[in-house]
Amino acid sequence: MPLNPRIEAVTARIRARSHDSRRRYMDRIAALAEAGPRRAHLTCGNQAHAYAAMPQADKDPLAAGRAPNLGIVTAYNDMLSAHQPFERFPDLIRDAARDAGATAQVAGGVPAMCDGVTQGQPGMELSLFSRDVIAMAASVALSHNCFDAAVFLGVCDKIVPGLVIAAASFGHVPAVFLPAGPMPSGLPNDEKARVRQQFAAGEVGRDALMQAEMASYHGPGTCTFYGTANSNQMLMEFMGLHLPGASFVNPNTPLRDALTRAGTERALAITALGNSYTPVSEVLDERAFVNGIVGLMATGGSTNLVLHLPAMARAAGILLDPEDFDAISGAVPTMAKVYPNGMADVNHFHAAGGLGYMIGELLEAGLLHPDTATVAGPGLARYTEEPVLDGGALGWRSGAPASLNDKILRPAGDPFQATGGLKELRGTLGRGVMKVSAVAPERHVIEAKARIFEDQADVREAFRRGEFTEDTVVVVRFQGPQANGMPELHSLTPILAVLQDRGLKVALVTDGRMSGASGKVPACIHVCPEAAAGGPLARLRDGDLVRVDAAAGRLDTPQTDLDTRDAVQPDLSANAAGLGRELFEVFRRNAGDAAQGAGVAI
Repeated sequence: MPLNPRIEAVTARIRARSHDSRRRYMDRIAALAEAGPRRAHLTCGNQAHAYAAMPQADKDPLAAGRAPNLGIVTAYNDMLSAHQPFERFPDLIRDAARDAGATAQVAGGVPAMCDGVTQGQPGMELSLFSRDVIAMAASVALSHNCFDAAVFLGVCDKIVPGLVIAAASFGHVPAVFLPAGPMPSGLPNDEKARVRQQFAAGEVGRDALMQAEMASYHGPGTCTFYGTANSNQMLMEFMGLHLPGASFVNPNTPLRDALTRAGTERALAITALGNSYTPVSEVLDERAFVNGIVGLMATGGSTNLVLHLPAMARAAGILLDPEDFDAISGAVPTMAKVYPNGMADVNHFHAAGGLGYMIGELLEAGLLHPDTATVAGPGLARYTEEPVLDGGALGWRSGAPASLNDKILRPAGDPFQATGGLKELRGTLGRGVMKVSAVAPERHVIEAKARIFEDQADVREAFRRGEFTEDTVVVVRFQGPQANGMPELHSLTPILAVLQDRGLKVALVTDGRMSGASGKVPACIHVCPEAAAGGPLARLRDGDLVRVDAAAGRLDTPQTDLDTRDAVQPDLSANAAGLGRELFEVFRRNAGDAAQGAGVAI
């Protein structure tokens, strides 16, 4: 099937926009590749430090430099259920490397915070910036320049994007991403959402809420809703950085362990020491990023990726813009309904045919670049296959030829929606994005008076006081990266959902973020320029009429000329200190625009 003309046009536009920056990047990477890992050229003292703790059987090949040495960058901690399984991975990787006649070392660890723990808390103000810290920490780990390839252990929200940024910065080094997989299914998502709304409305107590939450998040592995963590895993498969079918295999199973060993073997096979050298710079080209955006739209994935993908791409010299997401969304059907876009979780999605079936359908429809480089070899065709164990040996077979549950996963020719789940909105209030895949069509256009807040806690208090009695556009401003680090405002979702269920027309407009699990309430987020940078939101007042129009792609104040007003300049000092926030002042001062990924390091 020939490539869809819109996908082809967007790719060409990205390629042209990125011409100079991509050329500079590839020239830099070519020079690094020419020099190669410096392991064999280190001084004796350098090498002795690098190998001192290794078993004697590993020291000789390390010193000789003739066998590949694999660097492990891990985001392990046991605060994150998704990352707890990584505790076992270094031993699995080292054993697999030795069996292949190579060596492996843990190059370093990176921080990994759980947004589920920090939602609505001051610590969430460090969350987005942790992506850049992770990229920097991973770069420190690889800066020893002792590695022929790297494997990256990470799953959750900012961790995978940060690791990809680091991998791109070391683009001459082959890189394979090894996931941990989702936890088994727990409390059904619709029941969890129902209890959350009951608690927000005061109908049940905290004991009932706690019981529901613990039944939902109950064991090792990724949370099973389709938020940012699982969107990341989808992305790594569509972009060719996972082995085929690796994303959604449960932790601590024989198949998961076999995939970890196979990922190690593949990383060793694609080094410059062999005949299949595949540096990550060749994988991360504009076609791979377009494929990633296609996957995001087809699955109705996390809005956080609209921030992270541009930041990842910039590290590889590629310039993405929200208009690219909007254009691709118009060409790509929504093929999946996974919570919060439906009631199924990622385990149900995987069982129905999962990413292998979806990639096959999208390739057949001409909506994916089929000829990208991947860690599994040339082209995306391998990613239509699924891994299986046969007598204990890992192999791949053809994936499901049809969806096994059309309430969860449908073919590209008969999708849930004809277009993807994201719209860019522009107008007198700036530009932002809205995830519409879970929003009812009759709620795509909301016009109502604005109610202005500068702290999400104030929204909750106004709700408890019963102040929302008419159609309202809730504006939460000074939530951008320069103001307070752009925290997620996920705790507002149950409140706004209650108001919507009471029959009110409500929408959220903010220069902050919503969770990757954003759902049925229309929310125009990532609005920029942000209020702290003097953007239009800083000139909005209570009672101004605001029109949020996802159908037309507009975000306007139809009756108000904001240019005649001065921008509000609130006291933001409360965001400057406590729980480590004082250490991130330099990040807030230098954060980029949300439309370009809100990055600091790039």
